[in-house]
Amino acid sequence: MEKSLYLLLDIFSFLIPFLYSFERKHLYFIQYWKPYFTAIFIVGLCFVAWDVFFTIHGVWGFNSTYLIGVEFLHLPIEEWVFFLLIPYASNFIHYALLYFFPKPKLSAKTSFYISLILFVSSACIAFTNTDKIYTLCSFGLFAVVMLLQLCFRFKTFQRYILSFIIILLPFLLVNSWLTGSFTEAPVVYYNNAENLGLRVGTIPVEDFFYCFSMLYTSVLLFEYFKAKLHFRKA
Repeated sequence: MEKSLYLLLDIFSFLIPFLYSFERKHLYFIQYWKPYFTAIFIVGLCFVAWDVFFTIHGVWGFNSTYLIGVEFLHLPIEEWVFFLLIPYASNFIHYALLYFFPKPKLSAKTSFYISLILFVSSACIAFTNTDKIYTLCSFGLFAVVMLLQLCFRFKTFQRYILSFIIILLPFLLVNSWLTGSFTEAPVVYYNNAENLGLRVGTIPVEDFFYCFSMLYTSVLLFEYFKAKLHFRKA
């Protein structure tokens, strides 16, 4: 069981959202499997490349105690599975909330100012920590995402930023498990010389910005592919 811990966290995080995707009376989310998995796959490839680079250069690593022992391109198979299953489960929460509670959303003006504040603050953190590669990359990428939001004013942001607050709840649980809150040693360990050293519990603060960038970009891509699909059907 101990050797399967990371893999079990991946599977159980994914299982309930995936099963509910087949529920026909309400959301029936599985109907969008093709554009959804396409978006996740494209974004996932970019983050996998980042992950491989960081693993090779010792920015973070994986504890073999909690891994089944299968590895590809310096990453355990559990990490590959993570980039497929966790975004599916996380963003399913957004679409379930959107379906059952469609009204709550930020105004366009409020969204603009929030994205502006987030862009300026994250860009400043990135540029003042160029010696810390995880800080530079996580906050730098987040700043780019916020800059794109400022330029294109994606309406999805008005609701997604609220959904992300709820998504953070399972994120905190799973990531706390991975970073050692409930185990003798962390499943994923970090080189603190490459990050700010600030943690929420056992989770490096950079992880929150890394997570948002990965999830939000996959939602934007999904919305684009879904719109193209509806256009073809029409």
